Amino acid sequence: MDYVASVIHAMLIAMALFAPNAPLAERLRPQNLDEVVGQEHLTGTAKPLRVMLDNNRLASMILWGPPGTGKTTLARILAAGVNAHFIAMSAVSAGVKEVRLAGAGGA
Repeated sequence: MDYVASVIHAMLIAMALFAPNAPLAERLRPQNLDEVVGQEHLTGTAKPLRVMLDNNRLASMILWGPPGTGKTTLARILAAGVNAHFIAMSAVSAGVKEVRLAGAGGA
């Protein structure tokens, strides 16, 4: 499947999965590593993130980059892939207190 066809396919799947009133970004968000565009050196066959999911074991990692590049989406995909609980936090707005509270199950 070429790139355009894969994007259209992903859009159709996303529209079917989410309520019609969900924001477009949420409806188009990748749901698994196969839907992630780019980063094949991390997500491809026998590459680090794919191997972690295949082994059902994640390593500690820091996802760094500018806003809107897919860090949270990738983290959600990884957490879902190993059936882990995911708590989204922003390093810009969350402090030590909020991190400790989330870690204690108070989020």
